[in-house]
Amino acid sequence: MKKFEQFGITNPISLFLEKNKEDFTREDLLNVIESFDIERITFHYTALDGRIKELKIPIFDRDHAELLLTEGERVDGSSLFKGIVDVGKSDLYVIPLYKTAFINPFDERSIDFMCRFLTADGELAAYTPDSVLYNATKLFTDKTGLKLYALGELEFFLIGDEPTKLFPNEKQKAYHQSAPFSKTTEVMTEILTVISQVCGNVKYAHNEVGVLDNIVSELPEINGKSAEQVEIEFLLTPAEDVGDIISLAKWIIRNIAYQNGYTASFVPKIEVGHAGSGMHFHMALMKDGKNIMLNEKNELSEDARILIGGLVTYAPTITAFGNTVAAAYLRLVPGQEAPTKVCWSESNRSAMIRVPLGWTNVNNLAQKINPQQTEKIKQSDTRQTVEIRTPDGSAFPQFVLASLALAANWGFEHKEESLKLAEKSYAVGNINSPKYDHLENLPTCCEESAELLEKNKELYTKQGIFTDKIIEHFVNMLKDEKDRGLDKKLLSLEESKKLIESRKFMHRAIHKY
Repeated sequence: MKKFEQFGITNPISLFLEKNKEDFTREDLLNVIESFDIERITFHYTALDGRIKELKIPIFDRDHAELLLTEGERVDGSSLFKGIVDVGKSDLYVIPLYKTAFINPFDERSIDFMCRFLTADGELAAYTPDSVLYNATKLFTDKTGLKLYALGELEFFLIGDEPTKLFPNEKQKAYHQSAPFSKTTEVMTEILTVISQVCGNVKYAHNEVGVLDNIVSELPEINGKSAEQVEIEFLLTPAEDVGDIISLAKWIIRNIAYQNGYTASFVPKIEVGHAGSGMHFHMALMKDGKNIMLNEKNELSEDARILIGGLVTYAPTITAFGNTVAAAYLRLVPGQEAPTKVCWSESNRSAMIRVPLGWTNVNNLAQKINPQQTEKIKQSDTRQTVEIRTPDGSAFPQFVLASLALAANWGFEHKEESLKLAEKSYAVGNINSPKYDHLENLPTCCEESAELLEKNKELYTKQGIFTDKIIEHFVNMLKDEKDRGLDKKLLSLEESKKLIESRKFMHRAIHKY
């Protein structure tokens, strides 16, 4: 990585070529290979288990590199998509997406790409995460003429040996903490720099509220360790690209954590009474390059409320892709900053859908506290989004984002119904008060989520976006968690046994996604 420190946080390839990544061509990339003394091409892609995979290919000469960039390589689909791809017809092509090119931060002689899976006929493989997301966002745009933009909030714990007892953090009070109270600042700075180079579109990073000084676990790699919770938030990006960004970011986080002696875990819940880790997604509707989430009065637009109505319709089943382990439902409990009911609200962090502050009706705020600044800047676009807060660290981002795109499409296909649903599901204040008993509850376990997906699978399959086999795979995977009634079982135990049993469910997913 040292070789490319001169490039700062911008993609070295973009700087070298003096081009935006969307304009990269094969000739550009061959030029990079020759100029940077590249020895390998590495193809990455997300498989059915949600993890990023890789294929390293040595380059022998320019013609060989050109062939790889033109035709890609062949992989075994039955291994990457076990149970979905027939062993007898398992070969798939992996084809590099040029705009994703980056210099591997862990292997500077490699130029890397995210890939798309193509079938023997040269068509997108319908069942792969990247294809499902692409097809869902394309359907939405084709039907509405709008573009769906999204950003992810990636929360996780860095788990390691506590370097010092000096400047300790207090339980649940580490939000936006700085050094020396935060002990992971240097690691996070490195992570932030590399993600910015590889993925771009990073908004910010900060410590979250979670902090543990002594983890108790049956797993030796985390028992007795300390942990700090951190978050990376990205900028709004076309939704079809966000899945790759999240997959790459998790890969980078884990690698840098590993190199620094930490375990990075996205597990939804790590300890009872401590913060869980979410993977929230913000969405915005764009038309002709402009955000249309607000109307002329700077109020939430009709289009935004239609989007909310669609999300309300799909919300209970989105948990099948966004909350995929038993520990997820130890996070989605009343009294925490996590949703339990299908509703939306402004700024309320216990609502399933939150409308965050969006610089509505205010601008040039710095001028109010810096009166010497007399010149204003003109802002022609809003930054308003809506946020879905259900998904957590066990989410399959491509499938969650595809679900959000289908929900948006449903909303615009059923505009009047969506607007009524948005009105009916609006809530203010305490979401768990009796006056909101009419609101639909979110699933309380993986098995319940599986049954809802099975019952409502037409929401996903009727447009041909999700295949029957994908739905079947997630239904079976969720049922295998065998967590029905877990919350009641845990509540029936005395405190010490409750902690032991809770940790078993939480920590068995520590490395899973």
